[in-house]
Amino acid sequence: MLYDHILIRYGEISTKGRNRKQFIDKLRDSIKAALSAYPKIKIQAERDRMFIQLNGENSEEMIVILRKIFGIQSFSRVIKVEKDIEKMKMAALDLAKQFYHDGQTFKITGKRADKTFDLSTDEINHEFGGHLLANIPGLRVDVRNPDINVQIEVRKEAAYLSCETIAGAGGLPAGSSGKAMLMLSGGIDSPVAGYLSMRRGVELEAVHFFSPPYTSERAKQKVIDLAEKLAEISGWIKLHIVPFTEIQEEIRRQVPQNYSMTTTRRLMLKITDEIRKKNEGLAIITGESLGQVASQTLESMFTINEVTNTPVLRPLISMDKTDIIKISQQIGTLDISIRPYEDCCTIFVPASPKTKPRREKAQFFESFVDFDQLVAKAVEETEILMIKPGSNAPSSSSPWKDLF
Repeated sequence: MLYDHILIRYGEISTKGRNRKQFIDKLRDSIKAALSAYPKIKIQAERDRMFIQLNGENSEEMIVILRKIFGIQSFSRVIKVEKDIEKMKMAALDLAKQFYHDGQTFKITGKRADKTFDLSTDEINHEFGGHLLANIPGLRVDVRNPDINVQIEVRKEAAYLSCETIAGAGGLPAGSSGKAMLMLSGGIDSPVAGYLSMRRGVELEAVHFFSPPYTSERAKQKVIDLAEKLAEISGWIKLHIVPFTEIQEEIRRQVPQNYSMTTTRRLMLKITDEIRKKNEGLAIITGESLGQVASQTLESMFTINEVTNTPVLRPLISMDKTDIIKISQQIGTLDISIRPYEDCCTIFVPASPKTKPRREKAQFFESFVDFDQLVAKAVEETEILMIKPGSNAPSSSSPWKDLF
């Protein structure tokens, strides 16, 4: 017997009150986008469950995708059966036989959401357990650690039977917490910061600073590949590629070497903030971890943050590098991040960058150049790519300008 539905259980969404429907709608949109390659499916969202009608589509492939979608606590492939006890018994027996091997144990886990159903939860467990024992020779009961757990959930419209529960990613659905701009370098940290932000329901657009000829096309492709990994969760990500060469060269000429990194970060933040305004974002996300490098001391953050009043979210702020690397391995970005192609943060690096830069000094050094004009030019010339999973040829900016 083939599974015909996937039953999705909500996690933190279940704690929401009057605005629960908004979170459910966001989750449905995420699932629809992520499963766009399966046109036959139908998604039905209810207050405490969501159902995907498979209509013959490949559920094994969908499991891999659904595991990554935030807002799902767990899910099961299920058989939908009419609420007729005898039909339910037949379905439960067929399902258990598919999983059973000689000498295995089982239990029944009944759940009666429809209180008008003829059997109580305990009666479901006893009735169906007895039916399986009578019809599968050698089957034994183990209620604590069974080999097979036959789950029977009776709802108003039908009963749903399954022998599996697959853990989801938890968190909140994409976009339920608003939009933010992720400053995406080619390193290990920023993709992890993006992932953790998405887990809290943040819709991401990514901003990358590109400085040819000092940084190569392979470095750019590396960032596109990182964005594609993150897009596996949301279905797509808008990536802004900022031309940064002219600004970096001007910084090198005009700003003392020990303050060049501070000014570079300040101007990156300014540009990201301008892109945020154009795209109606509410925050900026960085991969900074306190004390990891010279630009990530509290003094540096205090000086760099002066250029914007926009909230700057730092999901990794208290994490060790080993913890960050572990997450990057889990989400599949580490192997991409360690490719040996430099990004703009690794060029023109001063020998002794200032670890405790002062705002007034940064302001003074920057006052000799019209950086505002250069910032506006960089924003205007930013290339926009639409990154989708499984695509090595992302869409260019022009078709999307009027859509986002």
